Amino acid sequence: MEILDIVINSIKNISISSVMDILVVSFIFYKGYMLIRETRAEQLLKGIILIILLIPVSSFFHLTMLNWILTKTITIGVLSFIIIFQPEIRRALEHLGRTAFNDKYILEDEETMEKVVTEITTAVDNLAKDKTGAIIIIEQLTGLGDVINTGTLLDATVSSALIENIFVVNTPLHDGATIIRNDRIISAGCFLPLTSNQEVSKKLGTRHRAAIGISENSDALIMVVSEETGIISLAVNGILTRNYTKEKLKDILIRIIKKRQNKKLTFREQGRKWMKKIKSSK
Repeated sequence: MEILDIVINSIKNISISSVMDILVVSFIFYKGYMLIRETRAEQLLKGIILIILLIPVSSFFHLTMLNWILTKTITIGVLSFIIIFQPEIRRALEHLGRTAFNDKYILEDEETMEKVVTEITTAVDNLAKDKTGAIIIIEQLTGLGDVINTGTLLDATVSSALIENIFVVNTPLHDGATIIRNDRIISAGCFLPLTSNQEVSKKLGTRHRAAIGISENSDALIMVVSEETGIISLAVNGILTRNYTKEKLKDILIRIIKKRQNKKLTFREQGRKWMKKIKSSK
């Protein structure tokens, strides 16, 4: 009965702020786990949790040496976690920043968006037919300024003819990536970071590994044309999918961009409503 009374009293004493606190912390832990799920960090996190559980057990049974080792391991482990999984932590913080604070809109005008996507997919389709290798990036909310600066600045209108011309074999810019920002080809011949994911198929070449690498560190949409097979691939959020047709690629690009726009607009509208409520309550 005492335990039941304690539980009932605890429930009675819970305030709205306490409930909100619990929900916020739960949400943060959930989002954190979703970001590291199926990555190297997930396995390390399981190991850290196991060590944390063993510390009180070793203390209870007076296993002094084991307790000392486990305690020191946790102290060093936290620092090691930050160093080893810096890319994952960076990706998590970038994801948080995009979700909560970024107010940029990519290809906001629907007519312009469809026109730009049509030009891009037409170029990709023609390059695939000729088996001309290419990597094309559509910048989204994560700024790619550091990558853009590694190439040659163009700032030209998006057109299928220009994109195809950039990737003509043995021309100065054909080996790097072309980056598109809004309705402009902003830079070409850009160097990209390769993915460090050891589970990526060994059959994939440098272009595909570079596409996965930049998609792991940003929310960009990256299209790759294989020069060996002419297969069209798309990398988004660290995942590479292959065997796209022109129509299928166009459809998925438009759907992704619209979904991100709607999500961002919804967030901004909610913010405005909250601000109005705060002002009206004063």
